[in-house]
Amino acid sequence: MGFEYSGILGIIILILDIWAILQIIKGGGSTGSKLLWILIILLLPVIGLIIWLVAGRNRL
Repeated sequence: MGFEYSGILGIIILILDIWAILQIIKGGGSTGSKLLWILIILLLPVIGLIIWLVAGRNRL
């Protein structure tokens, strides 16, 4: 039963990460900052997403 919930949670995190990466790409920031945010989200999917939502979303 725990496996089913972790699978669903993983899919939700994947969808949110893809959404965040698309928002970063569409944003008006510099190429370097976009690349840095994308790398952070790819390397730290959950924590990177939270950090981007709190600190980076309005800056790009």
